[in-house]
Parts: sequence; structure tokens; C-alpha cells
Amino acid sequence: MLGELFILFFKVGCMAFGGGYAVMSLIQRETMSRGWLDAADFREIGSLAGMAPGSIATNSATLIGYNQAGLAGAAAATAGMVLPSLLLVVVLAAFFVRLHDNGAVKAVFYGLRPVVAALILYAGIHFGFGEQTLHSLWSWQTAGMLLIGVGCLIAIVRYKLHPFAVILLSAAAGIILF
Repeated sequence: MLGELFILFFKVGCMAFGGGYAVMSLIQRETMSRGWLDAADFREIGSLAGMAPGSIATNSATLIGYNQAGLAGAAAATAGMVLPSLLLVVVLAAFFVRLHDNGAVKAVFYGLRPVVAALILYAGIHFGFGEQTLHSLWSWQTAGMLLIGVGCLIAIVRYKLHPFAVILLSAAAGIILF
């Protein structure tokens, strides 16, 4: 089990370009296909992982590993998740001085921005609405979530509120609306 946890999250870690939210759907598919979690368990783990400091993908790996094999499973899954990034950072750091002005490198990273944005948007929609169909998508809860989301965007972009203040205000709005 430890080897399987390590290998799975090593593969996920190799695909984690763009941050944790970008690979949450991959983690969900892989863990559910193995029968480790059902949709409700995954949403619970995703919620807990999102509240903890650090990357949601790494936190999810830790929780899933712990759920499957205790502390050793948590360590194996976490190591698998962070090892690809660690190796990549070590290798790139050695060459970064020569690569940072290269036009091709700049073009590659510029081209990856929309992909990362789309993956994060997909994860947000998937977490926000779960398994609902389009027919049942619009409800007062959906309207409330959209209202809070737009309010957060305006608070950060226009009024330059600190993200922590926006999180607290969002929590208060969630308590009031839901």
C-alpha cells in the first residue's frame, strides 16, 4: 500500500504544474477509481486540505495517505507528492541564471498560463457545484456562492482588501446566507 500511495502521488506531483487546485480533479479520479474514497469523502478531504496551510494537493495527499495507511501512508503520499517539485527546483536552480532570459523559455511559461487558469477554474466549478446537473445547478445556494465570489473579487481587486480579511468576510457571509 505504501508503494502504491507513493507512486500515485509521485505521478500526480509530476502533473502538478500550476498548483494544487489544478490537479485536484486528477487526485479525485485516481483515488475514487481505486476505491479509496467516494465523492463525499473526497469533498470532505478537499475541504480539510483547503483549510490547512500549504498546497491543497499536498495536504490532500497527506490526508488520503493517512486515511489509507496511517502515519506511514501519510509520509509516503506526501513524499511522492513533493518529490517531483523538489527535484525540478534543484535541477532548474542550477540552470536558472542561464535560462531566465531565454525567449523560448519565456514563451513556454507564457503559453502555459491559460492552461493553468482553465484547470483552476474547472476545479473551482467542480468543488463549488459537485455532481449537480445543469438542471439542478441554479438554486439560492448557487446564487449565494456566486454573490460571495463576485464580492471577494471586487474586494480584492477594487478595494485592495487583504486576502485574510476577505476570507473572514466570506466566512461571515456564508454563515449569514447558509
